[in-house]
Amino acid sequence: MANLDTILLDHSHCERKAAGVALNLMFRYPSYTRLVRQLTAIAREELEHFELVNQWLEKRGIPLAPLSSPPYGALLKAEIRRDEPERLLDSLLVSSLIEARSHERLGLLATHCQDRDLADFYQSLMASEARHYGVYWVLADTYFEPDVVTERLEELAIKESEFLAHLHPEPRIHS
Repeated sequence: MANLDTILLDHSHCERKAAGVALNLMFRYPSYTRLVRQLTAIAREELEHFELVNQWLEKRGIPLAPLSSPPYGALLKAEIRRDEPERLLDSLLVSSLIEARSHERLGLLATHCQDRDLADFYQSLMASEARHYGVYWVLADTYFEPDVVTERLEELAIKESEFLAHLHPEPRIHS
């Protein structure tokens, strides 16, 4: 809470990256009709969140600027296998984990933020983060056998917990 301005700036970057991930998956898998349809909605919503967070930055006089990323996302993305169809499965599940963690972290901000308007803002974003987590997971279940999805999700979740055990020393959404 002592670094809320930095957290807001990081949040802006997270929303932009989340929109980019959805768009990249749509471009990589254009023949997957359900994926394209659902990720179009997610990309749109992530860009809307990006704009809303940027409005908070403006309101607080914080310029939109570069910010070093914690290793969390890069470490998870490094776990994505390169060969298809495993690449699609891992991409969906890594996105799902990141969205679940965002839901958790925004909930913590909503609970502990002293600025009630900002706390309410974070509370308002929580449901969409949970929904995004669910969409990525359901898409994985759509294109892969449920037992394969569950097994790989468990493997990735263990890796994620190992990454989170070594927190990034700077305040970020995913550290």
